[in-house]
Amino acid sequence: MSFLVNLVLGLLFGIGLVVSGMSDPAKVLNFLDLSGSWDPSLAFVMGGAVIVAFFGYRLVLKRDAPIVGGRFHLPGRKDIDARVVAGPAIFGIGWGLGGFCPGPALTALGLGATGTLAFLPAMIVGMWAARLLALASPRPRTV
Repeated sequence: MSFLVNLVLGLLFGIGLVVSGMSDPAKVLNFLDLSGSWDPSLAFVMGGAVIVAFFGYRLVLKRDAPIVGGRFHLPGRKDIDARVVAGPAIFGIGWGLGGFCPGPALTALGLGATGTLAFLPAMIVGMWAARLLALASPRPRTV
């Protein structure tokens, strides 16, 4: 059952990426180009996602447990360390240079976008390197 729920949610997410234009790197890069051909339409996509997440989390977390799954998996740490700053910064730089983030890149690959043939291997190598760095670096203990 969990597999089917995840499959349907993934397909819904992918369709949303295609419909919103997030799988088109030119549209993303135009959104980031504030001094040139700026396209504000993705701000509405992000705003809509923030609104849905804001109310969705409040509604879902009122439950004792998720509908599918044993328990909620929420982050336990609330502090900000170098990893919390560096990770999103590297993600943002990659997004700005390539015009893709992971979800839309996979969607664009399914649509036959040629830019993904260079982006996806680089993304996989970056994820692998980040995993190696995380395993090699000592993590502070939480109490």
